[in-house]
Amino acid sequence: MSSLRTSRTRLIGAAATVVLAALSLTACNDGTGARNEGASTANTPTASPSSGAPSSGSGSNSSSGSSSSDGKPAAATTKPAPHTSAPKAPVSSGKPVTCEGSNTKTVAAPLSRPLNHMLLTVTNTGGKRCYLYGYPAVRFGEAQAVPPVIEDSQPQAVVTLEPGETGYAAVSLSAGDGSGSNGYTAKSLTVYFHGPSGNESVGAGAHPSLPAKGVYVDDSLKVTYWQQSMDDAIN
Repeated sequence: MSSLRTSRTRLIGAAATVVLAALSLTACNDGTGARNEGASTANTPTASPSSGAPSSGSGSNSSSGSSSSDGKPAAATTKPAPHTSAPKAPVSSGKPVTCEGSNTKTVAAPLSRPLNHMLLTVTNTGGKRCYLYGYPAVRFGEAQAVPPVIEDSQPQAVVTLEPGETGYAAVSLSAGDGSGSNGYTAKSLTVYFHGPSGNESVGAGAHPSLPAKGVYVDDSLKVTYWQQSMDDAIN
């Protein structure tokens, strides 16, 4: 009889143990018990950013405080400097005119090379495009004749000067080998300008200054056609 009671007591104890084990297993499976060691660490939720950090929402590219997708601060966006156009040359207005003394400034400068030469520089000081036709008709001192032009210097096109631009001509003052005759020292110069036909002087003449000691000229005096560049005039 006592052995029967002992067996029944053991059976009840074993059943209680089974019930407790089942309850323990249920607690582990509902997420409130111990962490499941077999779960992947990739499923573990990451910490959310603190409330004070700016959001890096899709397409955000704020100029300050933004973050890249890897958590590093994004480079600040700098606005490009406004484009500044280069200064433009004066624009001519109206119908082109002939370059002459009233709308240009003429400078005469003796050259050390070639020997016995002078460079005439004419700058358009007006507001319209002007044309330098032909060659300069120069008059040194009281001379009456206009010196001839060097035909080989004729350019392919008429020299055109926009406002502020410059044209050139060279003057061969005297023979470098001393073969010229009727030489004299001139202390004044007048430059006249030709029109489209090339046979007449138009407008006002120019009166560029000469060196105080004057320049020596003889009957070999010649001029070049007007040129667009200084090198073409000198060469």
